[in-house]
Amino acid sequence: MKDWPVLDLGIVPAVPLERFRLDVDGLVRNRLSLDWEALQALRQTTLRSDIHCVTSWSRYDNDWTGVRTRELMARADPVAEAGHVILHGHDGYTTNLPIADFVTADSILATHWQGEPLEREHGGPLRAVVPHLYFWKSAKWLKRIEVIGTDRAGYWERNGYHMYGDPWSEQRYG
Repeated sequence: MKDWPVLDLGIVPAVPLERFRLDVDGLVRNRLSLDWEALQALRQTTLRSDIHCVTSWSRYDNDWTGVRTRELMARADPVAEAGHVILHGHDGYTTNLPIADFVTADSILATHWQGEPLEREHGGPLRAVVPHLYFWKSAKWLKRIEVIGTDRAGYWERNGYHMYGDPWSEQRYG
């Protein structure tokens, strides 16, 4: 598979870089609000991972470039009561993750795929990539990371999908 299928809520938002903003808020000591330049000024990393979709396809050896989620969250400094994050996309999409899963060594806020800027249809300019969970947990068109105490269902989780989404356990539906 040279590319991968495009799945979304039917909305493919245009996010001009000059208006881009990523907010990290909620149960953190340091609220962050980064424009595109500030995001790009953070240390950029390239990681290779596989992705697995709940619709039964996988794509192997993807090279993602961006900011490691653990580095961004270290800057935000979640308080002790923080246990989860809700990722918010410009299309209204949300998904939930335990913080421990969001900040794994292979999780990244990606701006590039295979050395090229991430295409709009695949979540550009910024998407989360949490490769050890089903790809619905890797929100596209990311605009906000909300740090919360207790788990709260996101879009697909409210509509019958599993709250966690481990592909190796086939946690598709709740």
